Amino acid sequence: MDNEKNLGVSKLALFAIGTTLASGVFSLSGDFAASGAYTLAVLIGWVICGIGMFGLTMAFFKLSVVKPGLTSGVYKYAKEGFGEFMGFEVAWGYWLSALLAQLSFIALLFAAIGNFFPVFGAGNNFISLACASVFVWLLAVLVLRGVNESVGINAVVVIAKIIPILVTVVAIVLAGAFDLDIFMQNFKGVEGGMSLMEQVVACSYTSVWIFIGIEGAVVISGRAKNTKIAGKATMVCFASLFALYFIISILSMGVMPAEELAALENPPMAGVVGAVVGPWAEVLVNIAVIISLGGAMFTYMILCIDSLYAPAKDGALPPVFAKVNKHNAPTWSVLLHTIVVQAFIVIMYFSETTYQAAYALSTSGIMVPYVTTALYFFKLMCKGEGLEEGNNNKVGAWIIAIIAVVYGAWLMYASGLTYILAMAILYAPGVIMFVYHKKQQGKKLFETTADAVVCAVLLIAFVVAVWALATGRIAIL
Repeated sequence: MDNEKNLGVSKLALFAIGTTLASGVFSLSGDFAASGAYTLAVLIGWVICGIGMFGLTMAFFKLSVVKPGLTSGVYKYAKEGFGEFMGFEVAWGYWLSALLAQLSFIALLFAAIGNFFPVFGAGNNFISLACASVFVWLLAVLVLRGVNESVGINAVVVIAKIIPILVTVVAIVLAGAFDLDIFMQNFKGVEGGMSLMEQVVACSYTSVWIFIGIEGAVVISGRAKNTKIAGKATMVCFASLFALYFIISILSMGVMPAEELAALENPPMAGVVGAVVGPWAEVLVNIAVIISLGGAMFTYMILCIDSLYAPAKDGALPPVFAKVNKHNAPTWSVLLHTIVVQAFIVIMYFSETTYQAAYALSTSGIMVPYVTTALYFFKLMCKGEGLEEGNNNKVGAWIIAIIAVVYGAWLMYASGLTYILAMAILYAPGVIMFVYHKKQQGKKLFETTADAVVCAVLLIAFVVAVWALATGRIAIL
């Protein structure tokens, strides 16, 4: 696969947009409202998200320039900054986050299909998940025919997703459906409801969820012409998506009151457009959702495979996951991922997991990679390594580092105890593979005391999380 470093800014940007522009764009308005957030809280949430995600995205960009040798950046940044064990766990958690994102896509995909064929219900019944299983294995076969070829196909898929979304926005604007009175209704919330701070916190998971994948260009930077291109592609992706998300959110809040938005069935955007234009438009949006999610599952499959392949190639995971077939696709990484997805589909059926529950878990999984990336860039700045050669803008680089770290701290605070414990449940099983791989290599289990301490803390948190689940003190699914 090393000889296929031929992806430019446009293809990488489209890949990052493809991994990011998925279910979130169709559900964000309803999810904000369902979380209990009213207009002012959503606006504040967008300010926090815009500044914070910009800082985090710029940290990815700067790191791609300052550390061009660290391809597949999310995993490498954690390893270089905080040790081998943390690097392994970030690789593990990043993969699981992308995997859980696929599960959320499955639920929403078949919920959208269920609007045409009621047999699929809410997208988490037996027929939905049986069809999802077939679809996932077909995607695996496609990816096995070559990852880079799949990235090229993805460019067409992304364009197919963007066009109906833009048409939706234009339709709402031309219909003159935005009503300032509706937008201002219960602007700060309702009496006896959540406080403004609670509403803002409630917005955080949705705002992070809709941006998961923003780092996709950096994750596959090993296939770029050079690493700086991956950083530029990430910035293009962020600017485009933030504008799109913000516009859709604002327009929706001016079309329907929060209570009505919260009551919409999945996908909420279809209900908004249907109320503005008519039932035929709602049908078109549902079709767009189906196309979008089909493409999103495809691109996330690629992202998941690379998040197994790259660490294995670097020696952090068993080497079997770095083995490729005649199409230069990592065979065993594809198979492991598909088998685990299949297992989660079965769990999803018996637990009746909803779209929102699946994406909340996916968001929990991505928190650690994002926070460690921010901390690594901050660490480099403290060591005087946070600037690319020939650039003396230290103030700007420090501002980026501080914003990224503060936003990371905000995300952990906004997660709350339940989802911090969920992180432990997701990350702790990775210790088994870490120990197995170390024994296979014949190496010392922990290279540093810090690694051992981090592992011990993780295992303690895992025990607490299991106890809290077993006693009903927390509920994750």
